[in-house]
Amino acid sequence: MFPDARILDVDLTHQVVKVKILPGEIYRRYPGGSALGLYLMLQYMPPGIDPLSPENLLVFSVSPLTGLPISGQSRVVITTKSPLTGAIGDSQAGGFFPAHFKANGWDAVVFRGKSEGPVYLYIDGENVTLRSAEHLWGKVTGEVETLIKEEIGNQGLEIAQIGPAGENLVRFACVINHCNRANGRTGTGAVMGSKNLKAVVVKPAKPRSPASKEGFSSLNKNVVARLRENQAVTGLGQYGTAGDLDGFNEIGFLPTKNWRTGFFPEGADNISGSTMAETILTGRDTCYACAVRCKRVVEVSGRVDPLYGGPEYETAAALGSYCGVTSLETVALANQLCNMYGLDTISCGGTLSFAMECYETGLIDQTTTDGMELNFGNQEVVPRLIEMIAKREGFGNLLAEGSARAAEKIGGGAKDFSMTVKGQELPAHMPQFKPSVGLIYAVNPFGADHQSSEHDPFLVTDPESQERRWLAQLGVWKGYQDTYALDDEKVRFAFDTQCYFSIVDTLGLCQFVWGPSWELYGPTDMVDLCKYGVGWETSLFELMRIGERRINMMRYFNAREGFARAHDTLPERIFKPLPDGHSRGIALDRDQFAEALTTYYQFAGWDIETGNPTDVTLRKLSLAWLLELA
Repeated sequence: MFPDARILDVDLTHQVVKVKILPGEIYRRYPGGSALGLYLMLQYMPPGIDPLSPENLLVFSVSPLTGLPISGQSRVVITTKSPLTGAIGDSQAGGFFPAHFKANGWDAVVFRGKSEGPVYLYIDGENVTLRSAEHLWGKVTGEVETLIKEEIGNQGLEIAQIGPAGENLVRFACVINHCNRANGRTGTGAVMGSKNLKAVVVKPAKPRSPASKEGFSSLNKNVVARLRENQAVTGLGQYGTAGDLDGFNEIGFLPTKNWRTGFFPEGADNISGSTMAETILTGRDTCYACAVRCKRVVEVSGRVDPLYGGPEYETAAALGSYCGVTSLETVALANQLCNMYGLDTISCGGTLSFAMECYETGLIDQTTTDGMELNFGNQEVVPRLIEMIAKREGFGNLLAEGSARAAEKIGGGAKDFSMTVKGQELPAHMPQFKPSVGLIYAVNPFGADHQSSEHDPFLVTDPESQERRWLAQLGVWKGYQDTYALDDEKVRFAFDTQCYFSIVDTLGLCQFVWGPSWELYGPTDMVDLCKYGVGWETSLFELMRIGERRINMMRYFNAREGFARAHDTLPERIFKPLPDGHSRGIALDRDQFAEALTTYYQFAGWDIETGNPTDVTLRKLSLAWLLELA
């Protein structure tokens, strides 16, 4: 039998904690992550509520697989209504917090209402209590870690918390655990702050055992040797995700100076993963039971503390090339400040670069910016502005709204400089180079996201490569000479891999380990993980259906909030030819994109006029209960 889900229901208004049980036959349809989060939200939360009101729900969830002794399984998902986009909010993070949360016996915690004063939730197995956080309010993440561990008397505690940015309701505030793992996107930290919830604290618990030790050991067999033989994963460990930065720049697809170009000749080498490894990198961190060890740990004496980790690719781009910053130390400091204050580095960098373009084009001046000169490349203002945003001080108060809302207030064509989808700033993967990723940026329910589908370049690899063989297990078979096509098969590739990545997220698995193109574990291995890990006799068909179900629940949620096809678009700049470098003249074709969007809707079973799931599609996915709620 499929296990029941044990859920903590926390009423912050009345300071009451209850336990709810979700029967296994239901949990199997929504086995963790935002699939479970959405199941709970859609049942209990009415449409149209303010994301920062007590009526919003905030759900932390893991999966039946979380905490098993294998690489790439310790991830937590936070689901809520996003204060940044007004759409569904979804964000994932790794570390040790998820594994210990599950080992304490819980599958999810739902927060509702608002506490009268600041509190944190402490979980010690069945003993779950709300405690005052008055003394923690206003403090940065590193200080809070120290104070809570001293207060409870346990240095092994795992703490997921907000910093001052979440307390001040910055719309792209995030939730930080381990001081350097972020549930970064969609403003989940602001929702937590609106509820006066400072942290969720988990006591370390006994590691979990798999259902079949013999079968499970076969999955773990020779993992170290497989890592050594795998160039992609080896490079990930050696250079982090920032190892891709200089390569993208070389081919002309590193977003630079607010996406005006894909070429950053004056600074890409300075802020790359290889330069980091040669200069300020002091160690490689990992998540629970993971052999990859991809997390960066950096230090700059007197300036950057290794406690706060180090910049990954998205951060190095958003706080580096987006802003024209050429100093690795400045990027590392900016990353640290975001982790201290609890800010999404992607939206933060995107909003800063937006402001820089507004300044350089004369839409704002020093009377608006508190006297600061916001030219691209002015690295001195980046750390200062991050603190002003987190504290909502001066010009930072406007930028704390995110670039889309700031553009509305600035006016004068500023909206053309806001590089967003549904109000969320773009990650650093260019649709001009990866058109299927651009399509997913547009249709993704929680805004532009680079980890919601596989990327186009994998279809240019050798047909006999492991990546292509595993993609073939998903029905993806067509290869390409280059990445620029957006034909029917590329749209199918986007949709099918989106469904696969959706089950990866639902099960709380790391895409660098369990994604179909990273050569460590593949789709059929995931089926075995379910079988040997928790005794779940499943199939790739069932898992893909679960992934598709989650996506449709998200789209249904958004339809309730007024979202439709008009919101599935990309910034105008993506359709204009790039000006220089090896990508000069390249743009995403507008007509081809519009045709691909319609094709995607048809593949997904959505209405081509609205982009919303049809009744037939919802029934096919066992979501007829949503129609009864309408």
